[in-house]
Amino acid sequence: MVIPRFIDHALRGEPIEVHGSGRQRRCFAHVDDAVRAVLLLVACPSAAGQVVNVGNDEEVTIRELAERIVTRTGSASPIVQVPYESVFPSGFEDMERRRPDLARLERLVGWRPRRSLDEILDDVIRHRRNGAA
Repeated sequence: MVIPRFIDHALRGEPIEVHGSGRQRRCFAHVDDAVRAVLLLVACPSAAGQVVNVGNDEEVTIRELAERIVTRTGSASPIVQVPYESVFPSGFEDMERRRPDLARLERLVGWRPRRSLDEILDDVIRHRRNGAA
């Protein structure tokens, strides 16, 4: 839910909180891409019983994500770093990098994501500006 939360804050001109270092790397998939992948897998007999990652392998740091959102919304929101210990219980650990391996998905059904991160952001920004929660 980081994308909608960052966008909501940017649209309201509120500070965008980046937890930890902001160097954590993540990948985000468009729901249309994920649905397309699942439908292709359901129709593929050789996919039965397989464990398959569905997602996008375009990486971005959380800090870069916040910066892109500020730019794409035209917001004046500041981006503030918040230490993990301020928002999570003691002992919280975050993974520095999460990137799905899409090789099996591509091999089984020829699927690759069609939507870029910028397209995802633009769709969510448009959706949130139109009053969706």
